[in-house]
Amino acid sequence: MSVIVTDTGFAKDDWDAPIVALEDAYEGVAIDLPSSADPLELAGRLPDVPMIRVDFPSFSDGRGFTIARQLRLMGFTGRLRARGHVLADQFAMARRAGFDEVEISDEMAERQPQTHWLFRADWKAHDYQARLRG
Repeated sequence: MSVIVTDTGFAKDDWDAPIVALEDAYEGVAIDLPSSADPLELAGRLPDVPMIRVDFPSFSDGRGFTIARQLRLMGFTGRLRARGHVLADQFAMARRAGFDEVEISDEMAERQPQTHWLFRADWKAHDYQARLRG
């Protein structure tokens, strides 16, 4: 099982449509994107994709943040989910990069409870520019 983290805390996964690998994608399905993928492979197809789930194979692998930012700059307006080894301390960065939510394992949710994630949920206030203005 897994837990979905949003700005309001933990939730059950409400996505019930297929999520397929990029090479198996067809119109209207969600896409699983590995951290090694080039987002440009989705150029021209983004309006037909309701959700993209980007994999984070380890917490020290930041390629997913770059992928999210690039997808948003390319005009992707669908649901963008980070999955895997994203830490609560990285939640604000994930949201600023363009992710809507983070999917974590039940085990990680036990180690990093909802309060840890909610501490970073006000992601717009936890950037260096806000601290400089304050």
